[in-house]
Amino acid sequence: MRLSLTVLLVTLALCCYEASAVVCPHLASDLAGFFWEPDEAYRKQIEMYEAPAEAVEAKLQVKQCVNGFSKEKRLLLTKALGKVLVKCGYEEIESLIPTNIL
Repeated sequence: MRLSLTVLLVTLALCCYEASAVVCPHLASDLAGFFWEPDEAYRKQIEMYEAPAEAVEAKLQVKQCVNGFSKEKRLLLTKALGKVLVKCGYEEIESLIPTNIL
């Protein structure tokens, strides 16, 4: 439960730091991928940021923990993040949840 709160707080800090904040589509895609993509597909997704290998591995270690969450809990977290993103002006909420989940 603590990890999900941390992810939510980081999301709030990144996208809602001011009233006119606009969410970058890559941020929304990264957040959805964190919950739903397989590890290797997510690795390829985050490697496009050219982060140091240690940072990529650290994020994938956290993802391993999230992979242990039930589908229902990940869906609830994704919906909560969707509400945050809507407040920040993001309009493509349907793209956050894979169609095969619903």
